[in-house]
Amino acid sequence: MMDLNLMEETCQLAIRDTGGLEVLLNLLDTGHIRSMIGSLKILKQICHNPQIRRSIVDMSGLQSIVKILDSTSKEVKALAAESLANMARFRRARRTVRQHGGIEKLVQLLGCIPDPAKLSTSQEMDVEVARCGALVLWSCSRSRRNKEAIRKAGGIPLLGRLLQSPNENVLIPVVGILQECAVQESYRAAIHTGGLIKDLVKNLSSNNNELQMHCASAIFKCADEKETRDLVRMYKGLQPLVSLLAKVDNKQLLAAATGAIWKCSLSPENVAIFQEHEALESLVGLLTDQPEEVLVNVAGALAEFAQIPANKVTIQKCGGIKLVNLLTGTNQALLVNVTKAVGACATDKNNNSVIIDQLDGVRLVWSLLKNRSADVQSSAAWALCPCIENAKDAGELVRSLVGGLELIVKLLKSTNKEVLASVCAAVAKIAKDKENLAVLTDYGVVPLLAKLTNTTDDRLRHYVTEAVSRCCTWGSNSVTFGEAGAVAQLVTYLRIHENAAVALHEMSKNPSNCIIMYEAGVVEPLIHIMGSDVKEFQEAAASCVCNILQPGRY
Repeated sequence: MMDLNLMEETCQLAIRDTGGLEVLLNLLDTGHIRSMIGSLKILKQICHNPQIRRSIVDMSGLQSIVKILDSTSKEVKALAAESLANMARFRRARRTVRQHGGIEKLVQLLGCIPDPAKLSTSQEMDVEVARCGALVLWSCSRSRRNKEAIRKAGGIPLLGRLLQSPNENVLIPVVGILQECAVQESYRAAIHTGGLIKDLVKNLSSNNNELQMHCASAIFKCADEKETRDLVRMYKGLQPLVSLLAKVDNKQLLAAATGAIWKCSLSPENVAIFQEHEALESLVGLLTDQPEEVLVNVAGALAEFAQIPANKVTIQKCGGIKLVNLLTGTNQALLVNVTKAVGACATDKNNNSVIIDQLDGVRLVWSLLKNRSADVQSSAAWALCPCIENAKDAGELVRSLVGGLELIVKLLKSTNKEVLASVCAAVAKIAKDKENLAVLTDYGVVPLLAKLTNTTDDRLRHYVTEAVSRCCTWGSNSVTFGEAGAVAQLVTYLRIHENAAVALHEMSKNPSNCIIMYEAGVVEPLIHIMGSDVKEFQEAAASCVCNILQPGRY
């Protein structure tokens, strides 16, 4: 049978249809080493076929293969593991391996090599056993429960030891397991504390593209933690990541590298080093003709780079503002990152905000407030704040967006706190223009903001207070806030949010609000805020107390 082309589907199905699978699986139960080896050599090839894999699982064949993983023959163990690696490509197979003790046996195979860095010729089969065991665990690690089973079986220290191997065929499945499992916090912590980052960084400089890709992907998933980002910098892993950006034809490698750069750039210290190697220019060059997976990461990285003022100018000079064109897509992760990048660039008052407006960026960002995703809505609202603040004629710009103000007010009914915080911040910017504030008032912004003052979320309280203080400057809004119960709520903010003094100052221009403030005990915290380091808060607190204590009000 080995003389046949077992990779051809006709041969594979012929073996199944003539009862060959039953015979091959029965041979595994004989205990005869040569028969088992012969059977496994055929099984590992024909189970590349999805129909064969499912047939073997239906016949309970996986149990037989898992059983012989603890055979005394190294060749049997290696072939059994390789067969399982090909079979465990669908959920039921992976579950069966776990339920019959396969994970524990496979983890034991990883410990077959005494010292991965120093191998004798006689230990080559030990390497093959470990490699095959890692291949199966890689396939199985796509399951959440299997990830946990690998960790509980003691797999992480053994994987860390195998990372020191010079054998790329061993390293690829080992790093593959780590990057697959790094989505779990327990693995990320173990990778950090176990010293595995050093080896991942070292293998970024490998000549093997697949190994580089998996190492970059593992760093991408682990670099949410600052400690990991610091280690990548300490082990000089930033420059190799930038060099991988040149491999534009390998999209998987490019996605992993840009992802790792994005997450590492969350630390400003890393951004400075990236810029020494002209990473920003390379990233801007990837904004066109790339798959969305790459674009998401590039936009995320640009958003972080743009937190440094000098980089905003570089982005503009390199033509990076063209990322505005990506706002017409539908990928939610991409839209979130692009709006963050646009918002960060818009804080540059000189050029970027003008270019964004010329490219119709403000309208595109505003249109994303209609998106179903709360993450997209909040990211868009945050981006609008600097766009409005730095526009030459912000009032006219906002009014030119048909239905824009009504949409903003409607979002104040959202149940998502991040959406509410970002929209309140946007309202505070919009309300600086009296005409727009009048329109917001007509759409019912005051009762909605008054209702939000009941929140216990400190971050939301900060932005609600800003919006309220701006809206109080129009007509009888301050009276309406008082009637809606917002005054007493804002008094409770003062001990944490000094900016509440600004809103209360505006409200204190109405005598009935002064009575509510006085009865709520506002004077003492306002006197305390008079000693604030912020002059605006000092003056607001003092003016508010002055209004409250005017003769004849009580």
